[in-house]
Amino acid sequence: MVHESEIQATTMKAIIQDTYGSPDVLELREIDKPAPGPDDVLVRVRAAGVDQGVWHIMAGMPYLVRLMGFGLRRPKNRVRGRDVAGHVAAVGANVTRFQPGDEVFGWCDGTFAEFACAAESNFALKPANLTFEQAAVVPVSGITALLGVRDSGKVSPGQRVLIIGAAGGVGTFAVQIAKAFGAEVTGVCSTTKVDLVRSIGAEQVIDYTQTDFAETGQRYDVIFDTAGNRPLSHLRRALTPEGTLVIVGAETDGRWLGGFDRQIRASLVSPFVRQHLRSLMSTERHEHVVALSELIEAGDVTPVVDRSYPLAETPEAIRYMRAGHARGKIAITV
Repeated sequence: MVHESEIQATTMKAIIQDTYGSPDVLELREIDKPAPGPDDVLVRVRAAGVDQGVWHIMAGMPYLVRLMGFGLRRPKNRVRGRDVAGHVAAVGANVTRFQPGDEVFGWCDGTFAEFACAAESNFALKPANLTFEQAAVVPVSGITALLGVRDSGKVSPGQRVLIIGAAGGVGTFAVQIAKAFGAEVTGVCSTTKVDLVRSIGAEQVIDYTQTDFAETGQRYDVIFDTAGNRPLSHLRRALTPEGTLVIVGAETDGRWLGGFDRQIRASLVSPFVRQHLRSLMSTERHEHVVALSELIEAGDVTPVVDRSYPLAETPEAIRYMRAGHARGKIAITV
């Protein structure tokens, strides 16, 4: 629950950045607490999720991120974080879904803080079978996986689906969602994460340090590539003649596009080949988080949380994620 003293307070602790850069630019400071508008919900944050998007906005890299409206010279929003889970502290006059004390999860800007505020459509009731840490890592990565598997990939029962980056934040959700939709799932990951990927439902697991999935002779109806850097030609070799490739993102050193060029090329090539080459730019909506909540409550999806860090150690959490060590997701506890 939310203590009365917290509700009455006008300030809060938050992770702030004034300039783009490495995790060293992040500082724990005292700032004004947000005030909910008539359609908003104010949440006392209990946990927040860490994802690659947090790093991109923090670093301002690739430069395309800045051109997308996050701020050319410095971040427009100084507080990092997008995923959130916590207690409702206050609601605006027009809010009908929630009341103070409700346990919720969702997304909004500035969740690495004691309080976060957004429209009520950004939130849903927290699944009762999840901790705050588990719920906090769901929205951004879970919605990306849901849209990639269900909407872009159109995965259906009996299809052979390959998930590249199956042990990552988006990948662990994608494996479970594809499995829930009746697919035969193969995951691609590194040696130390093979057991994890098998434990969340993948029938087969390929250790990319030992085996090239495109050279096994197996062809897949859907390939879901999460933050990879393999060329389109390489990915297409593992697709069936009319299969679907969904590219979620890429983590390369390109300063301007940072891997988005692969997604652009996929869109340009797709009209001229039988295979369906699609890029995914995820947009969060209320119905998406509700759909994930239903999958979680049914036992089809369980968030994989590698570890949690206290708010003050957010820079270290981001360093750990960028080093590629995480198995699943990382949570920030507040």
